[in-house]
Formats: sequence, C-alpha cells, structure tokens
Amino acid sequence: MTEDTRAEVYGELAAVGPYGVRPGHALITMVEPHPGQEYAYNRWYEDDHYYAGAMAMPWMYAGRRWVATRELQLLRLPEKSAVAQPVTAGCYLSTYWITEGRYDHHMKWTVGINKRLNRDGRVHQARTHVFTAFQDHEATVYRDGAAGPRDFHALDHPYQGLVLEVIDAESPERRPELLEWLLARRLPRALAGSPAALVTVFRPTPLPGDRMTYVKQVEGVDTRLTLLWFLEGDPRACWAERFAGAVEEVAESGLGRVELVAPFIPTVPGTDRYVDQLR
Repeated sequence: MTEDTRAEVYGELAAVGPYGVRPGHALITMVEPHPGQEYAYNRWYEDDHYYAGAMAMPWMYAGRRWVATRELQLLRLPEKSAVAQPVTAGCYLSTYWITEGRYDHHMKWTVGINKRLNRDGRVHQARTHVFTAFQDHEATVYRDGAAGPRDFHALDHPYQGLVLEVIDAESPERRPELLEWLLARRLPRALAGSPAALVTVFRPTPLPGDRMTYVKQVEGVDTRLTLLWFLEGDPRACWAERFAGAVEEVAESGLGRVELVAPFIPTVPGTDRYVDQLR
C-alpha cells in the first residue's frame, strides 16, 4: 500500500504566503562534538543532518558550515564568555537563512522532522550545543554600498572566513540604542577598507517549548545581538587589526558588552579536512 504523504497539499501551500529571497530569519548553531567523536560527528552532519535536518526543509533556502581549528579557537575573545565555557568550546558553526515571514511555518516542520530523526536513530548524540538559536534579521551593513553580493548571497558566495560576534546590551531598553550605534558608527567604520564585505545583524528568538531536550533555551532574547562578519580572506590575516579590540570598543560605548568574538573558516563539503586540527 502506498503511504499517504498528502502530496496534494503542496500545491495549495505554494500558492499562499511570502516567498521572497530576503533572509528574514536565521538559524545559527555552534556545536562541540564530544572528545573522540570529531570524525563521526563531521560525517553524520555532512552526510545526513545538513540535508535531512536543514536544507531539505521548507523555507530554509541557504546554508553553510564553518570550522574553528585549535589555532582559531585560541584567538577568541573575551577570555570569560557568557556564550561559551570555556571560550574555545564550539568548533563547528552552521548558518542558515530562512525566508522572511516564514519562521512559524519553518518551525512547525523543523520540530516535526527532528522528532522523527530522533525516533529513527538519525541524530548524533555525542555533541553539545554551545550556542544554538533561531534569529530575526535586524540589518545588514555593506562595505561597498550597492556593489557586490547581497546578504541573501552570503552563504553561497565563496567567502573565506566568518567571524561570529555576540553582544549583550546593558538592558533590554538599551538594545535599540546599541543597534543604532552599531549601524551608524561602529560597523561602517570597521568595514571601511577591511576584508569584511558585509555584516549581518540578528536578534535571537525563543526556541519553541517542544524543542529537542538537548538544545537549551535561548539566553539573552531581550538584550542580545548576533553579528556575522563575512570575510574575503582568512580571519587570521586581519584579526589583530580588525577584531582584537572589539571587546574594549563596545565597552567604551557604554551600551553593551561583547560576550564572544570567534573566527571561523569554511568547511570543505564531503571531506574531513580540518577535523585533525580541532584539538
């Protein structure tokens, strides 16, 4: 007997709702495989979960994986982070764009598919979610104005590095002021003449109550901003000049504190490149 997959509903769903290309939302997830599980985790994620647990889902239209070798982990700031304990935790980062206005629809599917993947034994349990959150897009700042790739291209364009920066405002009431300062002053100044082509700014949203139990509820929903810096070169080449002073710069503004600045390079899909450089 043929399984009823309700195929007729797909045509109805395609005819309604937003279907633009703007990244209105994102999933940003930083994970630490347990010691001894590095190769197994990488193969599971690349060979199965990246597709079955992400890219095959409705409205998740772009994705990219990043890795922090031990050398990159040791560049992270600040030494004591509210995001990662220790600050070196979380050697893999996955970033995904979700179509604007489709967050609720995507979440219904993602909760359902992850329950199914768990039931079917297709989830690698030997890992820790260090920083996993769905996020709403606030703004994108470009180095070159209207020239160059847009934010919706960012996960497909061959950027050579990414820096994840997490900033907490002093209070929920001050987050709009922090965002305004970033957009009007800090980010344009930092981008000028730098290898960073663009910065996307997001704010985290709470995870649903029926999420997987191994993913902790999102912290800092009312105060936090998450920045993704997309680099045209290796982050090590510009770290001292462009990112090493981020903690002090934000602190001097009096608007917030940097909880994490972490550099990554892209993984090479289908390979185990860099897995032997994580520890």
